[in-house]
Amino acid sequence: MAAVLDTRFDIVPFDAPLGAAITGLDLSVPLSREDFALIHRAHLDHHVLVFRDQHITPAQQVAFSRRFGPLQIHVLRQFQLPTQPEVLIISNVKENGQPLGLGDAGHFWHSDLSYKAVPSLGSMLHAQELPQDGGDTLFANQHLAWDQLPGYLRRAIDGRSAEHSYLAKYAELQKRSPWRPDLTRAQIDEVRPAVHPIVRTHPETGRRALFVSEHFTTRVIGLPDSDSRALLDELFAFSTRPEFIYRHQWQARDMVFWDNRSVMHLAAGCPEHQRRLLYRTTIEGNAPF
Repeated sequence: MAAVLDTRFDIVPFDAPLGAAITGLDLSVPLSREDFALIHRAHLDHHVLVFRDQHITPAQQVAFSRRFGPLQIHVLRQFQLPTQPEVLIISNVKENGQPLGLGDAGHFWHSDLSYKAVPSLGSMLHAQELPQDGGDTLFANQHLAWDQLPGYLRRAIDGRSAEHSYLAKYAELQKRSPWRPDLTRAQIDEVRPAVHPIVRTHPETGRRALFVSEHFTTRVIGLPDSDSRALLDELFAFSTRPEFIYRHQWQARDMVFWDNRSVMHLAAGCPEHQRRLLYRTTIEGNAPF
């Protein structure tokens, strides 16, 4: 797809299965209705937008995020930005021996908040401090995964749903790092498992996409455990094939906006001694169908 040239900013698609860069746009200034419509369309077309060189405050990030819908608050309120509770701190930094933010976010492939009855429309992640090495984020196009899914797998998942649980990998992650605090009873109640169709329809474009992930999807409803596990493992492997993936190499002050209805993502990690700090907002979507 050719670049969309505009008098105010450019939308330049990546040479990748998804994604586009937005250059020449200052998100500290409220967008006009016309410019917002261009950004909205580009987000639907490309699934991941990279806004370059954004010198915005957390409050401005929240305001821009709200243009797309209500915001969702992550269950780990310990890692909220104190001045802006809608912002989740993603960071490997410790202060006085305590984690500043969620340092192992994105350790497994996932779609944000798929474990909620109403999952996320999309997420915005704004770089504050970046490591010298690593720190990439990978995105996998789940529309392409569905389009290319072999017939036998399509038949196996036809009409089926799967359970998503925030706790699926929590204990495993807790053993690996200091980033996962013990959850209170109230927090556990807040993230009770949800059931969603394995193939969802995008509410704005009508395109179908796989909607399972290694991080949160626990079982296929109505199948024996062994059959469920085997089917999910096949879907996980297929959905993250290299030909579906865009690998984002962060630049200073990037803000990345991805569509959780269309993609999964994964954090590649970075050396522990190199500081990484980003601010995330999450926009509420709709119940998958």
